[in-house]
Amino acid sequence: MNEKDLIKLWNEKRSQIITAQIAPTLMLIGVFVLAGFDKFATASDGAKYLAVGVAAVTGILAIISQYAAVREGEALVEDLSKIASKSALGKKIAESRGLLSLSAIAIVGSGVAIFALVVWAVLG
Repeated sequence: MNEKDLIKLWNEKRSQIITAQIAPTLMLIGVFVLAGFDKFATASDGAKYLAVGVAAVTGILAIISQYAAVREGEALVEDLSKIASKSALGKKIAESRGLLSLSAIAIVGSGVAIFALVVWAVLG
């Protein structure tokens, strides 16, 4: 692949990570609103467990999708670094390996932390 194709693929992977955040964000907004109005206090145990389960599945699927995009981005960065003559943008992207690794850690770490907060907000 040439530099232009790799940069296009890089942008697609970034968009994929952003898009994968939409469903869990909407789910978290719903949990936040319901918790803010104290609706879980009077909800049945089944409803609470359903909310936690749906939040867990939504978050896990998003983390898997985002993590896969990061791993593919790491391969892309490696391929891009092998191209001899790169533009300034190509050089910056090729130097992004550390940021990708940090992103993977942040995705997993924040996912676990947010899930713990969801469990706390729903189950009290």
